[in-house]
Amino acid sequence: MTAPIRLLVSDVDGTLVTTDKRLTPAAIEAAALLREAGVMLALVSSRPPRGIAPLAARLGLETPVAGFNGGVILDREGRSLAERPVPEAAARAALAAFAARGIDAWIFADGEWLLQNPDGHYVPLEHRTIGFAPRQVDSFEPWIARAGKLVGASADAPQLAECEASLQAQLGSQASIHRSQVYYLDVTHPEADKGHALLALAQLCGVTPAETACIGDMANDLPMFGVAGLAIAMGNAPPAVQARAAAVTLSNEADGFAAAVRDIILPRIRPRTGGERSPA
Repeated sequence: MTAPIRLLVSDVDGTLVTTDKRLTPAAIEAAALLREAGVMLALVSSRPPRGIAPLAARLGLETPVAGFNGGVILDREGRSLAERPVPEAAARAALAAFAARGIDAWIFADGEWLLQNPDGHYVPLEHRTIGFAPRQVDSFEPWIARAGKLVGASADAPQLAECEASLQAQLGSQASIHRSQVYYLDVTHPEADKGHALLALAQLCGVTPAETACIGDMANDLPMFGVAGLAIAMGNAPPAVQARAAAVTLSNEADGFAAAVRDIILPRIRPRTGGERSPA
């Protein structure tokens, strides 16, 4: 990376927060250090915007928030800047694929989290992660054409991986289909991936992609790795993700986000003093 870093785009789960979804004091301090150094911080996540906004507020961010991997982008006041719902045909195909495999299906639409099985294995985790409860419905029909994101949730990781590959082959460019966790398969608009999201956030923040760094931990972060000036992988990222990054930091359980800011980002925008550590 030769351009100065003016914006850091960060994933949330597995990156900014710990495994139990905590925002640590070190992460909050790192955000403050970025602000003092004149570097903006923006968040992108497969979460709904409603599940990201409290984190952005705690970090004191004034940048837009990209939810559903960029399917919805909101300004700091919660006003919509861009919305890309899942194409209806792709949403129906995904629901059929989930049903055929016994995978729990969730739809996020109209600011709500909709499901049919409230006793699903990952419902309590998602509730804790995004900070609001689901709504049980008898049918998804009224919301299919307005879905910001569909999720297939399953503890059977190999089956979810098979479903991911099958839907990608079936739908091609009709949708973006990636696992955000080994147990979540996300289906979004074809341009709702983190690469498009980073480009949109950079434009909204008035910087170029070359002046933008990014950090993430999963395969759904790779699209932004491909367009950012500097890509950083978390230490908890799979080897295939780490291999696509220019630098690797510590895990999210070891304050890897804060370490990346301290050891990778800040040394590239200001001279090191004798007391600072070398970049990782």
